Amino acid sequence: MKPAPFSIHIPDTIDEAVACLAEHGEEARVIAGGQSLMAMLNMRLAEPSILVDVSRLADLKKLEIGPDGLTVGAATTQAEVFHHPDLATHMPLVREALTHVGHIQTRNRGTVCGSLCHADPSAEMPLLLATLGGTVTLQSASGTRTLSASEFQTGLLETAKQQGELCISAHFPSLPSSAKWGFREIARRDGDFAIVAMACIADKGTVRLGVGGVSDAPTVEEWTDLATSDIPDALNRLAWKMGGTDDIHASARYRRELVRRIGKKLIEETRA
Repeated sequence: MKPAPFSIHIPDTIDEAVACLAEHGEEARVIAGGQSLMAMLNMRLAEPSILVDVSRLADLKKLEIGPDGLTVGAATTQAEVFHHPDLATHMPLVREALTHVGHIQTRNRGTVCGSLCHADPSAEMPLLLATLGGTVTLQSASGTRTLSASEFQTGLLETAKQQGELCISAHFPSLPSSAKWGFREIARRDGDFAIVAMACIADKGTVRLGVGGVSDAPTVEEWTDLATSDIPDALNRLAWKMGGTDDIHASARYRRELVRRIGKKLIEETRA
């Protein structure tokens, strides 16, 4: 299919981009890498009359990695983050998750913030933002605001980003040096959306498990002093709490079973 006709505006500044969004309201959509939006346009699931292309804005090319974590601007691609020389040192969990994001070709175009704004519950970046307790910063004509992952990610393909707001950056906190981590993803093929994806962080008697692909948004559960013998019951309660629905990729029952089985292995491996 082909997209409905639209015009495109390429702003020179963030303020110009925000002003354009404010002027055109619901008729405007932001595009950076376009790896999610272009598919929606081609299938006419979205029919904006104007696209605001922020991919060339230098102020959105931000990429900072250090002891405090990773801060990435809205025009920074997943490949640029993945190939940063300090990523493996300071953010190894993010690096591992990025290996599961699409393919080399899509990572070369797709942006981290674009994935967060698309809010697919099976995508890896929303899962990492939730598990690490990250934040997203939005800017509009009336100012900026920063939301936690739980405030920003509100549901299936839904976020708290309001009309006229532009996501300008996201921050993923680093882990303490004492923390251990693990990541698992089950998909039909490499590069496919996850049927279930999990990120686990274990530190000083605490276990935090993030699960994507089951609920409408990533779910994070944290346990303190979780005995090995209690892991099955804890994961069973989590699986039922998340619910889930059947789709063409898997049933809700199958997803719950993956949470129980893969979750147990991941927690045990992470704590080992």
